[in-house]
Amino acid sequence: MENINITKVWITDKEVWIRTSDGKEACERFDNYPRLRFATPEQRKNFTLSNDGIHWSEINEDLSFDGFFTEKPSNPLYELFISHPELNASFIARRMGIPQSIFAQYISGTKKPSKEHSEEILQTIREIGRELAVV
Repeated sequence: MENINITKVWITDKEVWIRTSDGKEACERFDNYPRLRFATPEQRKNFTLSNDGIHWSEINEDLSFDGFFTEKPSNPLYELFISHPELNASFIARRMGIPQSIFAQYISGTKKPSKEHSEEILQTIREIGRELAVV
């Protein structure tokens, strides 16, 4: 989707909802995002908006507006980050030198990384694992 004009954002006990200027509504479940799932109600309500999404700086989570309207087929990166909420996607993106917003789209399935980029992501995660194993 292009030029999504959001007129309302609201939080329920289990979801974050958006409404567009043309009346479309969509939600994302907190269960699909570990940082939101484990956040307090106060942390969930503490968000900011940008032209492209919702940002929770306190818990380091971002959701793009496009993602609300995109079918989310399962992908290995999504499964990895859902299975391991201790992984910090923002840190991994910074370490790799790629924008956090692009990395979030790779995880959500909104964008698909090339085979080489996918391997680079997994290699970075493996390197972090090796560094932690030394501790």
